[in-house]
Amino acid sequence: MKIFISADIEGITGVTHWDETDIHKPDHAAFQEQMTAEVAAACESALQAGATEIWVKDAHGSGRNLVAAKLPQAVRLIRGWSGHPFQMLQELDKSFTAVLMVGYHSPSGGGGNPLSHTLTGWLAELRVNGQRVSEFLLNAYIAGLVNVPVVFVSGDKGLCDEVQIFNPSIVTVPVKEGIGNSTVSLHPHLALSEIREKVAQALQGDLEACRVVLPRSFRVELRYKDHYHAYRYSFYPGAVLKDACTVELETNDYFDVLRWLLFTT
Repeated sequence: MKIFISADIEGITGVTHWDETDIHKPDHAAFQEQMTAEVAAACESALQAGATEIWVKDAHGSGRNLVAAKLPQAVRLIRGWSGHPFQMLQELDKSFTAVLMVGYHSPSGGGGNPLSHTLTGWLAELRVNGQRVSEFLLNAYIAGLVNVPVVFVSGDKGLCDEVQIFNPSIVTVPVKEGIGNSTVSLHPHLALSEIREKVAQALQGDLEACRVVLPRSFRVELRYKDHYHAYRYSFYPGAVLKDACTVELETNDYFDVLRWLLFTT
């Protein structure tokens, strides 16, 4: 069993302020440790469930957050950013058995996390076929593109509720809840225990029920906070400026969407 884990930080237990997510700020260190611990818990549980190979993508900010020495030796850690359109799922292909997402968060325009965003702070909202989407959904569609099921997600309650609506077979662990500009979090050790238990449940469950079916076509709207970003990216081939702050692209190929997002976010 070959497992892929994509790890972010805004959905990690206790993370509440942008300073705690920034590798250049002193507040980052404690939450870097917790991010590493939550990923390690997922890895350890996957190994106990029968995984023989685990790849982890450090998918936050610089891509240099996880402490490699504190992960199991079976892990291959992907640090930094290659520039491939899969971004947070770089190196994922059909050889993997399942995808796990750790530390994920609510989207731009959502209220589930003080740090809610999608891909970049530039975006006020990202919609696909009229639906506001999170990084979870964007990456779930990547998994669907290579036919690998997404079986587990941990993060804030708002996102976990979204995941359950999308596919109730995906196992979720809400480690915190955003309330305005605050969070209410599980104790860090309890979060690790929950992640271990639920990853095992996910990998021993019905993986086929967690496969993602892609829409037949995609109408992607990027609404920027600043109008000049929309103007600039409206010159991308096939893009249309819908209003001062919104650019739209229509395509039948999800890889076209990913390539567009790589250059516009």
